[in-house]
Amino acid sequence: MAEEERRLSLNIQQEHIISKYVGTGNTDMSKHDWLVNQHRDTYASYIGNPSMLYFISIVENEPIAKLKYNFLQKMVQPCGPPPSHKQF
Repeated sequence: MAEEERRLSLNIQQEHIISKYVGTGNTDMSKHDWLVNQHRDTYASYIGNPSMLYFISIVENEPIAKLKYNFLQKMVQPCGPPPSHKQF
């Protein structure tokens, strides 16, 4: 009985996390959608973290404004166009 209650509790917690955070995905999410969420989260993290953005600008020898612009452009389709239904 305790095992069933623990599983139920874990399922409820997992459903709560999935509903709260879009990037965690669910069983109905395709691999492409999951990758798009991960890439967009990464680019948003780079843009929102000045220290990381400064580090990347030094490494790539690019101005910070240009990096922000490039990251925003990449967020539109970070993994390319979505696959057609025939590819599944």
